[in-house]
Amino acid sequence: MRQQLHVDHPMHHLTFGDYADLYCEEVSNLSLGWEEGHLEKVTTGVEQGVGLRYLVGEETRFAHIDGLQSEALERCSRALTKGLKPVRTLPDQPTTIREARCPVEQPPEQVPMDRKVALLEAAFAAVHQFPHIRQVVIRYGEARKRIQIFTSEGEVSNEERLYLTFSLSVIAEKEGLLQTAYEVVGGLGGFELIARHDVAALARLVATRAVAKLSAPPAPVGEMPVIIAAEAGGTLIHEAIGHSLEADGVQKGISPVYKGKRGQVVANEIVTVYDDPTLPGHRGSYAFDDEGVPAQRAVLIDHGVLTGYLYDRFTARKDGVPSNGHGRRESFHHRPIPRMANTYVAQGTHNPQEILRSIPSGLLVTRMGGGQVDTATGDFVFEVEEGFVIQNGSRGPLVRGATLLGNGPRVLRSIDLVGSDLGWGIGTCGKDGQGAPVSDGVPTLRIPKLVVGGSLG
Repeated sequence: MRQQLHVDHPMHHLTFGDYADLYCEEVSNLSLGWEEGHLEKVTTGVEQGVGLRYLVGEETRFAHIDGLQSEALERCSRALTKGLKPVRTLPDQPTTIREARCPVEQPPEQVPMDRKVALLEAAFAAVHQFPHIRQVVIRYGEARKRIQIFTSEGEVSNEERLYLTFSLSVIAEKEGLLQTAYEVVGGLGGFELIARHDVAALARLVATRAVAKLSAPPAPVGEMPVIIAAEAGGTLIHEAIGHSLEADGVQKGISPVYKGKRGQVVANEIVTVYDDPTLPGHRGSYAFDDEGVPAQRAVLIDHGVLTGYLYDRFTARKDGVPSNGHGRRESFHHRPIPRMANTYVAQGTHNPQEILRSIPSGLLVTRMGGGQVDTATGDFVFEVEEGFVIQNGSRGPLVRGATLLGNGPRVLRSIDLVGSDLGWGIGTCGKDGQGAPVSDGVPTLRIPKLVVGGSLG
């Protein structure tokens, strides 16, 4: 591991309150942006800072400082602990020291800038072989994050994480009709995450999708069977179900649909839902969370039964349970909160093609778009970026403008076939003004009845 971050005598700051932690972070990043047919933006930077937190009963005292200066940290600590008495004596040496870094085959710093720019050029050239292209936006990003966490329990955790992404967004236009398509690849690891992809082929896939929708008929509307293909990614599960199982929302009553239902049936018995930050290479993975708790797979729904929530240390203390390692923060500027990492529905036993053949007519969703969810009720509306009508148990014509309207808890209960495949999507999840890298996945799912809406475009 690279040289650890260094804060002078950090442990003595943690003698106040029921629990305290010191989160030190250094992030170096590179971002390349391609727009309007050329390299539009190159951004690099390095940021260091510290977040200091004290928990006193149900009160949280938190502040952050830029840089790692011990004098600033002293002032911050005195301000936060005003009125508090020391309640613990810390050992001279940490009782537990953990170190981890994500596996990296090809450090991106060793890859010439020309090669990275060439990826953007190749993707742009591939897209512009297609007609009706109005706009192309291509992004390459890498961020190396080094963190060190000290806790009042005598633990010290050091981790280095490396995130890479490559994304393409295409807008096609014909006779005033606009259609979009988007794709992103990447994860936790080195440049090999991007190099394994043919970016020109990826660009052609995105352009084909956008252009094809220009001549596609509007989607049918009404209540009908819907199949969510594994390739659609897990956006539906992440948004409509995952956020409702984060413990802070449950405790505050913001997500009441699953409050007090641990041990109760909340889904079809063939549905099991996990959140697992230990999966190698996934964008939401880590060795321990941003409070120094070792990462672990959380079983949220086990064969239809609600078994738990996603906890950080604060919400776990309120419920009298151990944290399951899902306390995450965007940066040292932010306090940790319960967050998803890699959320997915476990694979089932049904052949995906048999699931498709089981429906005479309906909608096949092969790419999810954005959407909105009311966590108080579970009601959702999602755009379908790519969808096909189902005709006689086969994939029929492409359609455009479809939306899915429903209720997360009811969808969980109504899923009646789960495929043996598993597809993933990646993104950055927003919550309480913080962004966190995540992955989400689903096998092919059959939902017997779901409302499909349309658009005028």
